[in-house]
Order: sequence, then C-alpha cells, then structure tokens
Amino acid sequence: MSITLGAIMDRFRRALQAAGVEDAAAETRILIGGALGLDRAAMLARPELALRPEDETRLDAMLDRRLAGEPPHRILGRREFFGLEFQLSEATLEPRPDTEILVETVLERLRPRREEPLSIVDLGTGTGAILLALLSEMPFARGMAVDLSEKALATAQKNAEALALADRFDTGCGSWFAPLAGRVFDVIVSNPPYIPSAVIPTLDVEVREHDPLLALDGGEDGLDAYRAIAAGAGAHLASMGFVAVETGFDQRQSVEDIFRGQGFILSEARRDYGGNDRVQVFSKTRSA
Repeated sequence: MSITLGAIMDRFRRALQAAGVEDAAAETRILIGGALGLDRAAMLARPELALRPEDETRLDAMLDRRLAGEPPHRILGRREFFGLEFQLSEATLEPRPDTEILVETVLERLRPRREEPLSIVDLGTGTGAILLALLSEMPFARGMAVDLSEKALATAQKNAEALALADRFDTGCGSWFAPLAGRVFDVIVSNPPYIPSAVIPTLDVEVREHDPLLALDGGEDGLDAYRAIAAGAGAHLASMGFVAVETGFDQRQSVEDIFRGQGFILSEARRDYGGNDRVQVFSKTRSA
C-alpha cells in the first residue's frame, strides 16, 4: 500500500523534532517539496496524494541523511539565492540569505550605471551566486569568477549556463588576484573565508562536516583573506571603482583598519537581517 504525502510529512516532522531540529515543519517542506517538485501550497492542499514506493524510499534516504547532520539544501543539491536557483557541490558553500545584503548593496551603488558595460570580479566565487545575481540585474556588465578550487569553478560555470548568463561570465583558477593578469575592474566583490582556524572545530556539525574548509578558514585571526584582497585590489580597480566585502559579525573595525592601511576609505557599511555588521564597501576616493 502506497503512503500518502500527509503521512510522510508527519513522519519527517516527528523524526526531525525528536532529533532537536529547530524548525522541523519548515525543513520537512524544504526536503519533501524540493524532492517532489511541490510548493508549500500544493503540499498543504493535497495531503491525500499517494506517493510511489520509489518516492518513499528516496525520501526516507534523505531523512536519514538529515538525521545524520547533513543540511537540507546539501541533500537537495541546490539552494535559492536572490530569487535564482544555484546548484551546490562539495567544493562550494551554500549561498545564504545574509549574503544577499552584499548583492543589494552593490546593485544600489551601480544603479546609475546600469546601462554601462561594467566589469565585475568575484573573488572566492564558490557557486558563483554573488556574481551571477549581479549579472542578472546588470544586463551590460561582464563578470569574472575567481576561485582556488577547480571544482567550485566547474559548479559556478554550470550555474552560469543554467541561468543563461554564461556569455558574460568568465572564470579564473588561482589565489585571489593571481588569475587576473593585470586586468582592471569596476567592482571587486568577495565573500571570503573569515572564520578563525581555531573556531572551526566548534562550529555546528552542519557546517564543519559539510562545508568546504577552504571556504571557511580565514587563518589564525580570520582576517588573512582581507589582507590579501586589500593588498592587491588597488592594482586591479578602475579609478571610480569600489571593493565590497562580506565580513564576520565582529570584524568590521579590523577589516576597515586593514583596507585603510592600503589606502582605501570606507564608503559604506551595512548590517544583515539579524542586525550584525555584514558588508563593507571601500573606495580609493570619497567621490567613488
């Protein structure tokens, strides 16, 4: 006898609640809806929907993975960001909602130049989410995605193709500015690794066992990436360009000091949805 949608949703909720998952109902909808291609309204409206035995088997396997600590979007292999869907891989972080603040900040600053053929480089691109979200809103801009991981760049390229943005999207494999070969950009953007090395073993299992270490480890004090970006940005930034970076909640002053030491001025700072310092924008002149 086949199981109904309502019954397997109840199975998921009970199991996740027993495991201490904070919002078991939401994760149930994410996992089952994502696996079956159903939105929330459809799931709530059709609890009597009969599932195929193979669907039940697949869903139970997903539940086992979640109970073992794997995050929901990792299990699905994709996550939405800025209204776009991005494929994930073991070499990439999940694009998270707070990073949308970085995209929104850059877009607001570029709004008067939306019709210009601007150039954007995304350092440590991962899935390509930041750069591709920007390109989706800037129809004449071109972007270059840089990452130390070839696997991450392959994922980003697939996402660019899926979003029909590959014709304005290039990749370069290497450390920070190394692949740029003297190129100059109107915008340098990055959500770099910024977690101190000693903190990583204390992170939640969903992060420490499923996110790539390369995208997390910011060195002894969590600031190595900002030092590298600040040191190299000047040589690759157009005269009226700017650098926009995401930071940890307690790193605003430290990051500002690093960029100031390289001749940059803080143009703007933004907080995330939780009220924490999250985004900083730097320019070479106050008018930029």
